[in-house]
Amino acid sequence: MRPFRWPPGGRYFPGWYWAATTRQHVGFESWLERDRLVLMDFDPAVVGVASQPFWLHWHDGTRERRHAPDFFVRRADGSAVVVDVRADDCIAPRDAEAFEVTRRACAEAGWGFERVGRPEAVLLANVRWLSRYRHPRCRQHPVAARLMEVFSQPVPLMAGADSAGDRLATLPVLFHLLWRQELSAEGMSVELLGPRTVVRLAGGGAG
Repeated sequence: MRPFRWPPGGRYFPGWYWAATTRQHVGFESWLERDRLVLMDFDPAVVGVASQPFWLHWHDGTRERRHAPDFFVRRADGSAVVVDVRADDCIAPRDAEAFEVTRRACAEAGWGFERVGRPEAVLLANVRWLSRYRHPRCRQHPVAARLMEVFSQPVPLMAGADSAGDRLATLPVLFHLLWRQELSAEGMSVELLGPRTVVRLAGGGAG
C-alpha cells in the first residue's frame, strides 16, 4: 500500500473520508477521488474499499515504471475491482499506458479494472447531500418505522416527512433511509432532491 503525502503548497486536495460501508476512514488525493469514493460508499454492491492498495511495477522497454491504482473495491458477490480515477480530458499517453498495464495485470489476477472520470453532476450533488446523513446514529428506529409506513406508497418528500412527525426529527432519518436505499427517490440522476421529489419504498436502486 502506498502511503499518502500532504506536501505543503501542493496542488492536490488529499484527505480522509469516513465510509459508512466499512465504518473506517479511506484516503483520497483529489476532490475527484473523494467524489468517486462517496459514490462507491453509496453503492449497495460495494462491501469494502481501500485506497492506494499496491504498487504495480513494469518495464516499458526503455525504463522501469510503477503505478499505484487509486482504489481496490470488493463487491457483495465476492468479485474485486481495481479503480483508477482520472478525468477524460486529463489522460496523458503515459497515464493511458499505466491504466492499460494495470488492466492487464488485474485480468491475470482475476480482478476487474475500471478507469472512471467525472461523475454526473446532479447524481453526485444528491448523493453528497445524502452522505451527510450516512452515519448509523441518524437512524432513529421509531421514526424510521413511521417513515417506512408513510412511504409504502409514493409520496412527495416533504409531505411524507411531515406526515411522520416534526420535520426537524423526521428529515435526518428520511435522508439516512435514502442513503441506505431502503427508500428511493425518483429522478436522482436528473433532478436535485426537493420538497416535491417523489419518494417510495426502495424497489432496487436510487432511480
